[in-house]
Amino acid sequence: MSSTSRKVQRIVQPEPTSDGAGVKLRRIIASRRLDYLDPFLLLDHFGSDDPDDYIAGFPEHPHRGMETVTYMLAGVVNHKDSIGHSGSIGAGDVQWMTAGSGIMHEEMPQLRGGHLNGFQLWVNLPAKLKMTHPRYQEFAASEIPVVTRPDGSKVKIIAGTFDGVRGPITDIAADPTYLDIALPPDNSVEHPIPRGHTAFAYVFEGSGSFGGTEVAAQNLAILTDGDSVSIKAGKRGVRFLLVSGKPLGEPVARYGPFVMNTEGEIRQAFLDLQRGTFVKSPA
Repeated sequence: MSSTSRKVQRIVQPEPTSDGAGVKLRRIIASRRLDYLDPFLLLDHFGSDDPDDYIAGFPEHPHRGMETVTYMLAGVVNHKDSIGHSGSIGAGDVQWMTAGSGIMHEEMPQLRGGHLNGFQLWVNLPAKLKMTHPRYQEFAASEIPVVTRPDGSKVKIIAGTFDGVRGPITDIAADPTYLDIALPPDNSVEHPIPRGHTAFAYVFEGSGSFGGTEVAAQNLAILTDGDSVSIKAGKRGVRFLLVSGKPLGEPVARYGPFVMNTEGEIRQAFLDLQRGTFVKSPA
């Protein structure tokens, strides 16, 4: 079979919204423009120089049946949960939380220099893993490999591989790639993506050409199927997230932070929350 380069199928602009206790953010997936991109349920870009836009944070709330991925560019978020895990996520750090059968947690931005910038991605879990015990994979910026090419291109590898270097996030059902790629002006890169995997690029600085289509900052490009994608930076360079994962092809029933396969399972999640049985003990 001949190799096929991926193109841009669709460009999606974020929608301004607020979540938690009033955190202002840009929602790209789980919006009116793009509801679901199997297996990706949500993508938010949060960030502001005004603490009033984010300091109220995300007080304690539940999750079940999915995974949340928090990647920080600037600022600090403190977090704690119902299974005894707590800590801080700072600039360059990543947290991949598998909510599984159920977890209560909170994420509260801190006033450290005033600026906050980062992303949260939600990834669906297959039916067979929706009630698995919650777990974390959390890595500091210093633990996440960065490939620097002679042309000045820099690729931070959170999950998947780039130039033979593997990111620290492993054992995820969606078999994801999650790269933070920065290209100097007019430089280019080509990266393989497994055929059949859903893939998108979210440009957050500069602009670039993805498979021949120009994509400006604050835009998400959904890519067609293929074996690889070619990117060329614009005149000011480009920085973007390149994310891919294996689609589940399963029914999706969701309500807020609950993502299951049937409405009955959603009702059960609410019943468990009401009865105090939401957080399960490990088997």
